[in-house]
Amino acid sequence: MSEKNLRIGILRETKTPPDRRVPLSPPQILEAKEKYGKVDFQIQPSSIRCYKDEEYKYLKLPLSEDLSDCDILMGVKEVDKTTFLENKTYIFFAHVAKKQSYNREMLKEMMRKKITLIDYEYLTTPDGARVVAFGRWAGIVGAYNALRARGIRTDSFHLKPAHQCHDMDEMFAGLRKVELRSKKILVTGEGRVASGALETLDQLDIRKVSKDDFLNKEFEEPVLCQIGPQDYVEHKDGLPFDFNHFIQHPKEYKSSFKPFTRVTDIFIACHFWDEKSPHFMTPDDYRDSNFQISVIADVSCDVGGPIPSTMRASTIAEPFYGYNSMLEKEEPAFSSPDNVTVMAVDNLPGELPRDASQDFGEALLQNVFDAIVHADEEKIVERATILKNGELTPRYAYLANYVAGKE
Repeated sequence: MSEKNLRIGILRETKTPPDRRVPLSPPQILEAKEKYGKVDFQIQPSSIRCYKDEEYKYLKLPLSEDLSDCDILMGVKEVDKTTFLENKTYIFFAHVAKKQSYNREMLKEMMRKKITLIDYEYLTTPDGARVVAFGRWAGIVGAYNALRARGIRTDSFHLKPAHQCHDMDEMFAGLRKVELRSKKILVTGEGRVASGALETLDQLDIRKVSKDDFLNKEFEEPVLCQIGPQDYVEHKDGLPFDFNHFIQHPKEYKSSFKPFTRVTDIFIACHFWDEKSPHFMTPDDYRDSNFQISVIADVSCDVGGPIPSTMRASTIAEPFYGYNSMLEKEEPAFSSPDNVTVMAVDNLPGELPRDASQDFGEALLQNVFDAIVHADEEKIVERATILKNGELTPRYAYLANYVAGKE
């Protein structure tokens, strides 16, 4: 895209429940203006945004309800389909590329209005690595919520909700005052999300132990174990685990997770899961007399997926619910000591919106803005463009039946 007269609008978030994050902080908008010269910004006013309207005004950044003069409109979460402007380019987390039924009508409306849609989730390097993401923050807050649930459940310590903390520093300061009893904490996953979870657990100086020690030894202190797919699945025919083979042929594998259910107290799920992959547990596993897990923080939040107790996504306002394994149904949080406490918030970074937005905006400026403003030489933006002027691009042509309601 040419940088001449490029105008970028920062959208007010319209999804319910509300999200307070922004793609760029006010200082980062100034940074972009200084770096790219003829790029102008307009900010749609918002009463819920983590950065107040006054913070934009202070930096002399224009606020405008009407963004019709803008070429590109940037938000964070899905956009209310009644607000779309024709022939514009939108950039947000669209959640349509996996054929999510709840966003079908939104995508159809964008096609009707000849909109170009760029999805943050698919902004990648040529080798497929994502260049912007909130995953680290999901892990940071998800692990905190797991510990908070444990404190409420045992009435042994109190942590205030992350969203009531000013920022991560305040959240971590409160966490460091906690003395956790002897418990075994399990983290699944080896990516950004899991790394974020470990950042939180590091505040308590919890000792990390090997898989074998975690499964076979008792400890007089809290311990932590992090495992990847090589530890929780195995080939059905007993062949050695091969990560690339697992990714390409997940149906040839079965779960080997059950031994962990017998020793784990707090399970923080940060893994990536494919719907063709084996489930971690079955409802029967929860009813096993040796099942020990009392808190499951499902940061991955695959509803109806590998963790049966994740019956629905929870919310920042009400993050916990109970899972009655005998009846296989949801019950109020902490209503019975026999229930598993579930945390399944699907927008965890929204609990620390200023920190998460700052981190995200930094990655946007470093990795994406050149491709937006100048030339997309590495096709970073092209790979993430789902619609071009209302038409599915070749990479996303597989969505045609989904759009038509046939899938």
